[in-house]
Amino acid sequence: MSSTTQIQALDVPSAIFQRRSIKNFKTDPISPELLKQLVELTVAAPSSYNLQDWQIILVQDEAQKAALAAASYNQQQIIQAPVTFVFIADTKASEKNLTPILEQGSATGAWNEGTVNYFKTAIPQFQTSLGDKQREYAIKDAIIAATHLVLAAESLGLSTCFMNGWVEEKVKEVIGAADNADLAIAVLVPVGYAAEPRLNPGRLPFSYNVSVDRIGNPYQG
Repeated sequence: MSSTTQIQALDVPSAIFQRRSIKNFKTDPISPELLKQLVELTVAAPSSYNLQDWQIILVQDEAQKAALAAASYNQQQIIQAPVTFVFIADTKASEKNLTPILEQGSATGAWNEGTVNYFKTAIPQFQTSLGDKQREYAIKDAIIAATHLVLAAESLGLSTCFMNGWVEEKVKEVIGAADNADLAIAVLVPVGYAAEPRLNPGRLPFSYNVSVDRIGNPYQG
């Protein structure tokens, strides 16, 4: 499929059921307009207190792709795909983002003055109370954003693959974050056009892993 091909966007249920993890990509580029749309849909994801405690690095340069692949056990989908989204969890986002987030929430009318004043103290207090769990919470938010990306990409005719299998310190070095202990790598997601389809391997019946009220009381559907 060419990056200029006009497609009818899939609805959300269709994108969910159709999506597969693609390991081999064509080298076809993604148009700037389509890439911008993907970024917009990705950052539309929800996050705790709307802190948007992620950073996203779009790795497109060929040398950067090669270095990122080397930091990821030489997985070739990073080389093949035109762009890989590197999702970073920012444990200090509340300190940097709080004021603009409150101002924007007020300007849009989403948050009234009472809500803004409450968040001014509630958000820092909550982040402090998390302690060592700040990293975990930020990673959760980054993963939510990554899930938005893969479904948006599928709906727009692109393919993706959630990637583990990388060395965090090496990835951080590639993207220029080697000395920043406040940042954690959440997940890597190559995005492009699938070189070959993959069949759905199926899912277990609900009774294996969906329960009602308590584990062991299987949901029958």
